[in-house]
Amino acid sequence: MVVKSIFKNTVLFIVFLTCSCQAQDNKLTLGVQQVDKYAPMLMNKSVGIVANASSVIPNIKGNYVHLVDSLSYLNIRIKAVFAPEHGFRGTAENGAVIVDEVDEKTQLPIYSLHGSHFKPSAEQLTGIDVMVFDLQDVGLRFYTYISTLHYVMEACAEQNIPLIILDRPNPNAHYIDGPILELEHQSFVGMHPVPIVYGMTIGEYAQMINGEKWLKNKLSCDIKIVSIKNYTHQTRYELPLRPSPNLRSAKSINLYPSLCLFEGTDVSVGRGTDHPFEVFGSPNLSETLFNYSFMPVAQQGATHPPHEGKLCYGRDLSDTEDLNYINLEWLIETYQDYKQSGKSFFNNYFHKLAGTHRLRAAIEKGEAQKDIKADWQEGLEKFKATRAHYLIYD
Repeated sequence: MVVKSIFKNTVLFIVFLTCSCQAQDNKLTLGVQQVDKYAPMLMNKSVGIVANASSVIPNIKGNYVHLVDSLSYLNIRIKAVFAPEHGFRGTAENGAVIVDEVDEKTQLPIYSLHGSHFKPSAEQLTGIDVMVFDLQDVGLRFYTYISTLHYVMEACAEQNIPLIILDRPNPNAHYIDGPILELEHQSFVGMHPVPIVYGMTIGEYAQMINGEKWLKNKLSCDIKIVSIKNYTHQTRYELPLRPSPNLRSAKSINLYPSLCLFEGTDVSVGRGTDHPFEVFGSPNLSETLFNYSFMPVAQQGATHPPHEGKLCYGRDLSDTEDLNYINLEWLIETYQDYKQSGKSFFNNYFHKLAGTHRLRAAIEKGEAQKDIKADWQEGLEKFKATRAHYLIYD
């Protein structure tokens, strides 16, 4: 029976490799597609997996197999799944508290890393020999998957559990921009002294977390990175699936670094519409200057969107050219319109997203975009020098 089991496992493994990894030599190949590199490290081990709805393996037929399903198919022993913000199936709205659950399909326990705690507990890690991390990031400081990465690395380091990172492209890796986080504004939407757009993959960022000693007590996590083949930071990559409920298109992901700052204001970024992060608006903006309109309504991923049921005036940015910088002009012009009407614009969340008090102060003083960005340059140059030590790709 043992021989038959091993034979069956081997046959399944070969079949799976043929389906998922067959590719031209010069074709971009994700870390998760390189099953031959990481599956042997998982055989006869008890495995924990950090994953969500984006943790899929594309095959040559254009279909997707979830990592958890594929490893189960290979008879790899999965002990638990750990889910980030938005949950394992990726349908919960931003900031929602996610509870522990049991996955209906696999009957595996799913531990939430965006509920009562952000870090796997020692109890949850008991009996796990190796952890696998596979999340599709979008390369922004306030996109919380890198915060989840930090806490998973810290927990693994404390329990002496190796972490295998299956690297994926960063769709915003082609530029670096934004103010460096000031640690007085540190939070789950900004844990490290990096700019808003930092130009690194998850694998590269993990190396920086280790190298800069950002983990508690300057711990270092034993990481093994399955890197992307035929990839550079300038490689254009459109995500096959949504990384979170309200990033539904390549355009929304490109605009996200500029528009997410609006979430620290009274202005809607289109949550509760068919085009979140492609539009912005508010009932308090001038209809004359902002002649595009929309009305947010409750829907999956946005059960109580800002300005729900109210007609908002703003801009439709869906046809704008792709950006390689953070555009502050939209933020500045909407602030000026609010100022003239006497309406309150900023909220307390803005400093956490910006990572500094200086951006709000500069906008309130009426500074131009070029002058605001000039204030960032010294910090960006220092960050680029630090970043260079941890790069895997050109």
